[in-house]
Amino acid sequence: MFSTRLLMTCAAIGVGSGIVFTVAGLVNGIVAAAAPIVYGLAIGVYFLPGVIAQSLLRLPGVALITSLIAGLVGSAVNPAFIMRYLATGLAVGLLQEIPFAISKYRYWRPWVFYVAAAVMGTIFGGAVFIAVGMEHFVGWANLVYFGLFAVSPVIFTWLGRVIAAGINKTGVARGIQRQIDSRSHTSTTQHAHTQPMTAA
Repeated sequence: MFSTRLLMTCAAIGVGSGIVFTVAGLVNGIVAAAAPIVYGLAIGVYFLPGVIAQSLLRLPGVALITSLIAGLVGSAVNPAFIMRYLATGLAVGLLQEIPFAISKYRYWRPWVFYVAAAVMGTIFGGAVFIAVGMEHFVGWANLVYFGLFAVSPVIFTWLGRVIAAGINKTGVARGIQRQIDSRSHTSTTQHAHTQPMTAA
């Protein structure tokens, strides 16, 4: 079960990210119309709430909770796009849960975040690429358009981990967050994995 403190932490992250979603939604519309080839750079913003929550708390379900809350906040400001915000929040949140669920939420090393972000970005890029049509751009432009979908989530994952590291220093998550690596239960190993989190 989720404690009240944990839910409040997720809510705070979700609300903050939802405000970012709102601004990003306005910018994305302009970018899509003026420079569609770089639209892929914008997709990474939707990874922020999940990355921040997972990096800070290292608990199952937090990416999904924060992403859905962020989607609700974004849709409250732009109700015409409520389904898009909620669907995106749900899809990204679920995808962010998968790589950590594989280790039963016991392994939270930085490389997992970055590899997962690149893979998820590629999946999203592929879906959009198919929807838009390969004929939308020509030659190298297709590679740029598709490649940015993979790069953007990695950039925002780094940013999210930087934000989480800053929040972590305040001690707000002390007592509710798990260790970075809890697969081994020896005291020596546990001590080695309780070091402060970094964005790397």
